[in-house]
Amino acid sequence: MSILEIEHLKKSFGRTEVLDDISFSLEKGQVLSIIGSSGSGKTTLLRCLNFLEQPDGGIIRVNGEALFDAEDPSTMQESEIRRKRLHFGLVFQSFNLFPQYTALENVMLAKELLEKEKPEYKSRKKEIHAQIEDEAKTLLGQMGLTDRMDNYPHQLSGGQCQRVAIARALALRPDILCFDEPTSALDPELTGEVLKVIKGLADQETTMIIVTHEMAFARDVSSHVIFMDEGRILEQGTPEDVFENPREERTKQFLSRFTNG
Repeated sequence: MSILEIEHLKKSFGRTEVLDDISFSLEKGQVLSIIGSSGSGKTTLLRCLNFLEQPDGGIIRVNGEALFDAEDPSTMQESEIRRKRLHFGLVFQSFNLFPQYTALENVMLAKELLEKEKPEYKSRKKEIHAQIEDEAKTLLGQMGLTDRMDNYPHQLSGGQCQRVAIARALALRPDILCFDEPTSALDPELTGEVLKVIKGLADQETTMIIVTHEMAFARDVSSHVIFMDEGRILEQGTPEDVFENPREERTKQFLSRFTNG
């Protein structure tokens, strides 16, 4: 069974249709790269998956559970949105770290807030805090940031901030890790740092959706590729299908920018 199923997803802002009949599925351990020009709807799609935007139509299922169904009002309860978001870890292109917290505190924060809501938190506060801290330190170590845990975001490079953001997204053990153009704010050297981390996650069979303009990386790391244009999925398939043998003229035009110049 697919870990993620998207059926006929739609989203409009005013009269502008940003997502038009989006359908695809994702298996556990797969890496899906979404490519396309700016304004094609890629980021809006991720925001709908994370319930930062509510779709206007369609269905979102994770592990067989309908998280959103336009025909079922019970799936649109505000009280359920935070629980649904736990299925997805989102890494933003601009990091979105809290400047008043250290790298370690940024990674720990969401987990601690969730644990505080549980009845046993007060009686086990020290134990729970220590466990969350240990897990956060392990994640930051995996990101190569063992010696930067006590630094604040302004003391870190862009690549280091993005690696903290990845650790933070992993801290809640999401079903699917989502990246929204994670290297677009970085220079080439720092881009390489972040892509290396993402490649390592792919090698560990982490289920991921990556919105990216790094075509060579998408071709190398992906199980499946989607090309979006004007809010629609114009083409999808294996990296070989999309990059080596694109069927649509619009796909060919888009990819030619990265091979002819």
